[in-house]
Amino acid sequence: MRQRRIVIAAFAGVQPLDVVGPAQVFAAAGALGAKAYRTEVVASTLDPIETPGGYAIVPRARLSSVRGAIDTLIVPGGEGTRAAIADADLVPFLERAARRSRRVASVCTGAFLLARAGLLDGRNATTHWAWCDALRRGFPAVRVLDDPIFVRDGDVWTSAGVTAGMDLALALVEDDHGPRLALEIARQLVLFVKRPGGQSQFSAQLAAQAAEREPLRDLQAWMVDHLDTDLSVPALAQRAYMSERNFARAFKAETGMTPASYVEGLRVERARLALETTAEPAEQIARRCGFGTPETMRRAFARRLGVSPAAYRTRFAA
Repeated sequence: MRQRRIVIAAFAGVQPLDVVGPAQVFAAAGALGAKAYRTEVVASTLDPIETPGGYAIVPRARLSSVRGAIDTLIVPGGEGTRAAIADADLVPFLERAARRSRRVASVCTGAFLLARAGLLDGRNATTHWAWCDALRRGFPAVRVLDDPIFVRDGDVWTSAGVTAGMDLALALVEDDHGPRLALEIARQLVLFVKRPGGQSQFSAQLAAQAAEREPLRDLQAWMVDHLDTDLSVPALAQRAYMSERNFARAFKAETGMTPASYVEGLRVERARLALETTAEPAEQIARRCGFGTPETMRRAFARRLGVSPAAYRTRFAA
């Protein structure tokens, strides 16, 4: 079996887990007897890259010395991404190295570096959920997807934050060698589950801010346990002892979402979990989660996840 060359381009201020997480996945393939990958961490200089964890990452080679074909070029993210975008060596290196790489990938805010190098123009991509809007504003030619753990668009892969880099690396291994090796690596690394890329990065409750006003904050907590009841604006406003107009304005101002969007997010999240973990019929899930009908649930899934409930269950059911 020929070894595939993995090059990880590090920089000052890199998130260390964006580097060592994927590297460990590729190393685990070797520990299982498949000497399939050779990983090189490279940077502008050979100086150790200090990390907040109290240890340093020592690059194997300078960017300028990287020659020859590359199987997979990986760009991590981290607090240093903003400075790295202006690095006179790094971005030009990515432009050149990508041309001789079979595929290119980023972890977390490493997507900003790929975008700066022009490698995401016209492509679907993702990054850490907290930075999706910034990526969208800074690089309008990129089609930013807020929700997935990782996205593949042709030979370019992008992933969400930090630990999602390990999910990305597992997906790359699966693409190269099939699901059996990827699952065995996940077991060896004691990863809870090998998450497919289309799963959501975060819950609807985390996506929204917690309201400051106690009545609205209490209402948010109550909604989670009453998804199958009337959660329309009139019903919620009455429960919060507010006028409908004032309630709608206050809820959006304090949570960053309209009541309807928040409710739909909660219901989709609950339905996703049921589809992943139970054999419950879709009609029953739709009723229990407050959609009423399977068609209403299907439209909500199409808006939020881009797939039907049936397709979601096929891909993600345990």
